Amino acid sequence: MKKITVRQILEECGFSLLAGAGALDRQADRVFCCDLLSFVMGRAPADSAWVTVMGNVNAIAVAVLADTACIVLAEGAALDEEARSRADGQGVPVLGSAQPIFDTGLLIQRLLED
Repeated sequence: MKKITVRQILEECGFSLLAGAGALDRQADRVFCCDLLSFVMGRAPADSAWVTVMGNVNAIAVAVLADTACIVLAEGAALDEEARSRADGQGVPVLGSAQPIFDTGLLIQRLLED
């Protein structure tokens, strides 16, 4: 499977940038959809675009631990201010999608397959 940048995901999927503008050149090579943080810690592949509705500081910590390329908040989920600050400080891009989790993941998957 090919790799795409977080910037490509942002622009080509029409997502919004919520945090982490300095790390948009990070590459992603797969999608991972999950809301259970303990599950993500042990199973999210490094360099994945993690799709979730968890927009809190714990999600940022899990993204750093799992070394995901970015977090994509689906369903219009909000990123709280503490999480935004932490994401910016740790270089974790956080994107926003109004689409459901499955549809959001599918949009990214299609980019990976093109």
